[in-house]
Amino acid sequence: MRKLLSIIAITASLYANASDSINNLSAAEAVRIALENSMEVAVAENAMQQAELNKRIARTAYLPNFSGAATGSWILPDGKIPDLGITMRMRGVYMAGINVMQPIFAGGKIIAANKMAGIGVTAAEEQRRQTQIAVAANAETSYWTYVAVLAKVEMMNSYRALIDTAYTQTQEAFNAGMATRNDLLRIEARRSQIEYQQGQVNAGADLCRMALCNTMGLPTHTQITVADTNVDSNIDIPENLEDFDLSRRPEFRLLKADIDAKKQEINMTRADFLPKAAFQAGWFAFGGIETQMPGMDAAGNYAMTSSKLNTNGWVMMLSVQVPLFHWGEGYKKVKHARLEAKNAELNFEHTTRQMDLQVRQAASNVRTGRALVQSAQSALKQAEAALESTSTSYTLGLASITDLLDAQSQWHSARADLIEAYTQLRINIIDYRAATATL
Repeated sequence: MRKLLSIIAITASLYANASDSINNLSAAEAVRIALENSMEVAVAENAMQQAELNKRIARTAYLPNFSGAATGSWILPDGKIPDLGITMRMRGVYMAGINVMQPIFAGGKIIAANKMAGIGVTAAEEQRRQTQIAVAANAETSYWTYVAVLAKVEMMNSYRALIDTAYTQTQEAFNAGMATRNDLLRIEARRSQIEYQQGQVNAGADLCRMALCNTMGLPTHTQITVADTNVDSNIDIPENLEDFDLSRRPEFRLLKADIDAKKQEINMTRADFLPKAAFQAGWFAFGGIETQMPGMDAAGNYAMTSSKLNTNGWVMMLSVQVPLFHWGEGYKKVKHARLEAKNAELNFEHTTRQMDLQVRQAASNVRTGRALVQSAQSALKQAEAALESTSTSYTLGLASITDLLDAQSQWHSARADLIEAYTQLRINIIDYRAATATL
């Protein structure tokens, strides 16, 4: 038994360790995990199911309603009419019935309610899609931010390697009497500065990893290795940035659904002040009532006779309700509902202009980001050439340690700027795709 428990514990431990790490994570996989684990998406899915149920419930208003009722009672004492000598016994009185009612005309309220339920389903679908787009954009942004900070970690390691190489060269030159103690001290100071920066970048990488885990709905201690080692790999820049269709956005369709819903509210308000008709039919039965009264028996003798009342039957009824006068209440309510619909249309026009501006700003950000990447690429090439030339000159004793450290610092800044430019370009592209609902 102990051996079996040990095996189970070891297996569980291995499984737990495996589940605490994700290897070769891609941006698409990060989005998929985030969508699967998102509580916001789960809530939107539940809202979608509720809307579907509301639509099915609304359909039942077209169907007849069946109801049944039954009562029984035992009444004491017996009822008596002394002047007539009549006694009524109600011990075990019962009443039962089945009733069916079929609406014939409800002023269009049932039709409007069903249309509103259908609009509710459409709105729930778009709200779910809106939530999915937001979660996907957040996950992809978190992923590339983590890739970018890992690139900075690698860059700092390369920078540290340059400083270490420069220190070794300077140490050799110092031993040969070709460099001063001050040169070594300056390199050591720069190396200490880089070590501090490395600590900051490593801490930032860990924070970005935890943020990515949180976005994907995973424990923050989950270790992640990414499939993309460079933030500049496989950047897909959308073409024809000005060619977009706002009607694809969930917000656009939600506003349209709101207008449609407000129009149906007008019909529902009007229906409250229109005639209504319904057909009703039912079967009933009652009995258990016994009466005793004086009378003649079969032999012609005077005696008390008793009888029981038990009966059943059918009843059918057509009812029509016609509103006559409500001091203009119906007209005022319908006018109020029409104003609500007009407000929905005005809100649609205003928000559509805002969405158009948002997309155009996102497109402008993509163009700007692309231009900044090109500038950063050019600056890095120049910094790399300058560093190579200065390193050669320093080795030959033609450049000072100050020149070398400045060249290395310029290379570091240019490389950091390029990483930032690529990262911002990716975020701008994600924002554009989210704004155009193409994410």
